[in-house]
Order: sequence, then C-alpha cells, then structure tokens
Amino acid sequence: MTNGAAFDEPARYQIRVKGTLDESWSAWFEGLEIIAHVNQETILAGWVADQSALHGLLVKIHNLGLPLLAVLRESEITRE
Repeated sequence: MTNGAAFDEPARYQIRVKGTLDESWSAWFEGLEIIAHVNQETILAGWVADQSALHGLLVKIHNLGLPLLAVLRESEITRE
C-alpha cells in the first residue's frame, strides 16, 4: 500500500463517459481532448495536475449527469 503521494503529481488520464460531447467542451474540462467514441460514449484525455484536479473533473461530469464508465491513469492505459 502506498501513502498516495505519487498520485499528487501530474499524470495523463482517460475518462470515459456515456454521452456525446463535442470539442467545444474542452475548455470547460481544463483543456482535455474530447474524443467522440462509438455507442454514444466520449473519452476525455490529457494531463491532470493532481488528485484534487481529477476530483474536480469528476464533479463536473457528475453535475452534467453523464454516467462515468472508466477512469484510467496512463500507467494503466499502457498495460491494456
């Protein structure tokens, strides 16, 4: 088990949600790339400053009523 300090550093994330967002939402999601996906899903991808910023993005997703499908940190993405 770690103390979590490693997660308070910038990291690349992919956040997959159910719903369709276009690129105009990028600024609202802190500059993340918006990638339309199949089955009315959207991937938000890019650098996130730390865990606090990640939680802020997840709150925005929740407030829009978009079902959260997956949150992957880059190290997890490269293992797939």
